[in-house]
Amino acid sequence: MTESHVDRLTSQLRRMAAEFRIKPDERIREGEMAKRLSVSRTPLREALNRLVSEGYLTFTGGQGFFCRSLTPERIMDLYEARAAIECEAMRHAVSRASPAAIAQLADDLDRAEPLYERTTDRLALLEMDEAFHMALVRLSGNAELERMLENINGRIRYVRMMGLKMEDGRPGRMGAHRTILGALIARDQDLLLAELRAHIEMRKEDATQAVRDAFSHIYVQAG
Repeated sequence: MTESHVDRLTSQLRRMAAEFRIKPDERIREGEMAKRLSVSRTPLREALNRLVSEGYLTFTGGQGFFCRSLTPERIMDLYEARAAIECEAMRHAVSRASPAAIAQLADDLDRAEPLYERTTDRLALLEMDEAFHMALVRLSGNAELERMLENINGRIRYVRMMGLKMEDGRPGRMGAHRTILGALIARDQDLLLAELRAHIEMRKEDATQAVRDAFSHIYVQAG
């Protein structure tokens, strides 16, 4: 079995876990999953182990692989990690990002704004938001921070999408992005970090409601 095949299998399983097509805390029965995906158990086991290392799955000796839990505490942990990654990236971006790269991000924001404001598609809204934040982190010049944010995004994507309200796509939401970008253009690190953290941080009550919304959607869809 080639490495590229294992990569594709890992990607497929990652999407399943990210979208909770494998339900929270559900045990993954390797034989059944191998038949479902038409693969043998050896590459499946390798892919599952990779997803354990990425935080999408857990492994318990004697019991096997499980989809990750979905709790407000875990979601809060991930949001705190996201804030830490992005703020650290911006500390570097203030001194490292070139004027041309920042100008390109501003142009990208201008092009995205019309769709961002009128969309009623939660996934499209989320993808545009993620793209902006990934572009910000890319300005740090640190590929590891970029990789870490990509991982975090995958693990909170479902909860974020279920928790999105359509008013989040209106000018107020884009305004937060413009304020962050303006602070970066001014190379004002204190303002940049304050605005970014305020934009990202989630209250415990909001995390709890987002998890409720996600559970409702997961199990209604299953029904």
